[in-house]
Amino acid sequence: SLMSSLPKVCVVGCGHWGKNLARNFFELGALGAITDPHPPTLERVSSEFSVPGLSFEDAISSSVIDAVVIASPAELHAPLAIKAFQAGKHVYVEKPLALSMDDGLAIKSASLKAGKVLMVGHLLQYHPAFIALLDLVKSGRLGEIRYAYSNRLSLGRFRIEENALWSFAPHDISMLLAIFGGEIPHSVNMSGGSYLTDGIEDEVRLDMHFADGRHAHVFSSWLHPFKEQRLVVIGTEAMAVFEDHLQGAQKLRLYNTKIDTSGAVPVGHKGEEETIPFEASEPLKNECQHFLDAIMGKCAVRTDADEALRVLKVLTRAV
Repeated sequence: SLMSSLPKVCVVGCGHWGKNLARNFFELGALGAITDPHPPTLERVSSEFSVPGLSFEDAISSSVIDAVVIASPAELHAPLAIKAFQAGKHVYVEKPLALSMDDGLAIKSASLKAGKVLMVGHLLQYHPAFIALLDLVKSGRLGEIRYAYSNRLSLGRFRIEENALWSFAPHDISMLLAIFGGEIPHSVNMSGGSYLTDGIEDEVRLDMHFADGRHAHVFSSWLHPFKEQRLVVIGTEAMAVFEDHLQGAQKLRLYNTKIDTSGAVPVGHKGEEETIPFEASEPLKNECQHFLDAIMGKCAVRTDADEALRVLKVLTRAV
């Protein structure tokens, strides 16, 4: 049957985010097992999806399991991913790939040595509205990209182990680097403030400067009165906005606004605003399906080691 020919995955860590991954792989018919260090969680999730709750060691030595999906705390990503590759499993790792370039490179090298798929959970790369936005950029509809920025703002969930940069911004950095064609910025600066927990910034601003004076920034905060997820891309021919907190078709809009620089003073010509259609599908389901497709050799991984290492390079330079 089709179900039995799908790769079987074990979700490692079924907490806040891991349980969503477990649900999606279950709905796709690919959940083979779960593992979690907290016995009540292990019991609850394994009974919810009728799959075995295993130790990590048993999961990676099981012949039934083809791949592991790692949603553990970030400092465990490298040791778990490397062990899984050494056991011959494909690996999906939640963002960030690792907390240092050395660990990130070690994971990539373990993946190459094992000849197995490595995919990183930069979820918004699988969002149909972002894919449509990237198509607009690549098609030249916006002209030359001069500037882009991303706001990811909300009130809470407050974290005490990682700051708003590491917790939120990997998604934004991943999208912005894609918009700038995968180029690495030549300088990265960060400033931020901690108000709730010493040494953990609740809000951060990250500036990236690219060649030719092109620039991008991220504003990330969980100390904000309302939710806002807004990505703005400014080109010479048009401007686009992806607002994930809005409903349906409103999420992606194009402003046909041009700046005429031929005279002594630049003049902005406000053009029509239009919504850009995109397919209605669930980003997380798309992402999980993409991992299965990559394992089956149906596609190259969109958020692969190199993409994740570019994001990690920006994160580690932002000090």
